[in-house]
Amino acid sequence: MTIRKAMLAAALVITLIAPYPGRVDAATSVAETHVNAAVAPQFSAKSVQGVLLSSQKLAGKAYIVNFFGSWCPYCRKEIPEMVALQEKYEKKGFTFIGMAYKDNEHSMPDFIWEQGINYPVIMADKSILKSFGSHVSGGIASVPLLFAVGRDGRLVAVEPGAQTREDLEKLILKIMQGSAKP
Repeated sequence: MTIRKAMLAAALVITLIAPYPGRVDAATSVAETHVNAAVAPQFSAKSVQGVLLSSQKLAGKAYIVNFFGSWCPYCRKEIPEMVALQEKYEKKGFTFIGMAYKDNEHSMPDFIWEQGINYPVIMADKSILKSFGSHVSGGIASVPLLFAVGRDGRLVAVEPGAQTREDLEKLILKIMQGSAKP
């Protein structure tokens, strides 16, 4: 067996047993002390729905920024859970913000309508990818990927991979316990 064939075989084995796209503990991708001490990534952009959003406008509100792709089956599976949780927690000072990653801006309004998305969706541009990517080793390279921000404006968690409804709800309750008032 040549070295090249051995390397290809090893890569195949790693691909088959790797945890992606399943849940990875935040400590695996981001140092826990870094996440807990970090100020949330700063951004300002107009949503696909036409609303100007920024980290400053969200001050005092708990939110989860979810990087997704309409082409990603794992992301599509999460969206109905996020829609239901948005409905449940929106009036309590929480919101999801979708960040469409490597997606088609022209077809995004139809995707939002088809999925019943009830939270703002932003097309992730270079400045957004840079701001959020600085909190992830290697930058943003795959989806789904979410950033949970507490009411106090601190980054509470970075969660790569698909999340269950239970995981999302636990995270929402955690970030809503921040020190700032809605």
